[in-house]
Amino acid sequence: VQLQASGGGLVQAGGSLRVSCAASGSTLSGAAMGWFRQAPGKQRELVARVSITGVTGYANSVRGRFTISRDNAKNTVYLQMNSLKPEDTAVYYCNTVIRSFPWGQGTQVTVSS
Repeated sequence: VQLQASGGGLVQAGGSLRVSCAASGSTLSGAAMGWFRQAPGKQRELVARVSITGVTGYANSVRGRFTISRDNAKNTVYLQMNSLKPEDTAVYYCNTVIRSFPWGQGTQVTVSS
C-alpha cells in the first residue's frame, strides 16, 4: 500500500488549505482513516478521523476549523483546514487510525503569522 498526500503549501494565518491522501495497492473503504501531523521536535499526533460509516472526530486543537472527509470511489481522504494558525505548521500524513499502512512522505503545511 502506498499513501500519497498532497495539497500542502505556505499560507498566511487565517487562510485555508485542503490536503488529499490517495491510496494505491489497497482499498481504504474498510478502514477508519485519520489525518496525523508532526511538527518539528514533536510526536506525530492524530488530529482528525473518519469511520467507515462517515462519523468524524477531531482533536481539541482543530475542532471547528478542520473537516475530514472520504471518497471511497476515489480511494481518497481529504482534510479541509480553515482558520489556520501558525501552530498548525507541520507535515501532514494520512493512515488508518491504528496506523496499519506504511507511512507516506506526507505533505508540508506552513502557516505564517
